[in-house]
Amino acid sequence: MAGSCHSCGSCEQSLENYCPKLIFTYNSRDADGTRTQGGYSDTIVVNEHFVVRYPENLPLDKGAPLLCAGITVYSPMKQFGLNQPGMHLGVVGLGGLGHVAVKFGKAFGMRVTVISTSPKKEKEAIEQLGADAFLVSSNPEQMKAAMGTMDGIINTVAADHALAPLILLLKVHGKMVMIGVPEKPLALPVFPLLMGGRILAGSLIGGMKETQEMIEFAGKHNITADIELIPADYVNRAMERLAKGDVRYRFVIDVGNTLKSA
Repeated sequence: MAGSCHSCGSCEQSLENYCPKLIFTYNSRDADGTRTQGGYSDTIVVNEHFVVRYPENLPLDKGAPLLCAGITVYSPMKQFGLNQPGMHLGVVGLGGLGHVAVKFGKAFGMRVTVISTSPKKEKEAIEQLGADAFLVSSNPEQMKAAMGTMDGIINTVAADHALAPLILLLKVHGKMVMIGVPEKPLALPVFPLLMGGRILAGSLIGGMKETQEMIEFAGKHNITADIELIPADYVNRAMERLAKGDVRYRFVIDVGNTLKSA
């Protein structure tokens, strides 16, 4: 985001991300009436309120995705109390958001279980990212054994998927927060929510105060995204690979060194 009204209830609570006049970084109507053009440039002018102090110890390329993916997973963990040591956190989906959620969860001192449809991701989830356990969501026996064991779930999946089996993984009063955006509406099974007093919620990025807090936390714990650095002229190919899920886990464009030549 690049702007907000600064005067509504959300802005007054440092929740600019929920401002009704939120100005997105890309293709939003700016305060002067022009369209925002995004950050893929070597120079950009922004309102000082929407600038963060970046930790010197974090590399720019591996830290850049935290300003999107990082705050997207950090905010619901903080807002819904899913950041306490010893808690059991489930992370649904091991992609651009999910792999960062695992890292923040472990930095908070939680037990983290990755939930995925792909058994092939178990090794990278545990050995590379430090998850404590791995659940194959299409395996009924594994899912049944894990029922009622999780304090919270961060659901990063942007595809159509069943919510009921995931809700049943939650303890009484457990919370599942949706941060992925499926193209079609998902069926909402109410009964599993009622039977455990469980909560299903949503979250969109985070406010500026929380974004600053997140990036400082990342600097303190050396949290970065796993990326593939690409030149600007590789963007079209990167989009094709992204559509196929062929990225571990974020593409980052080397704007400074390649934009002018592209």
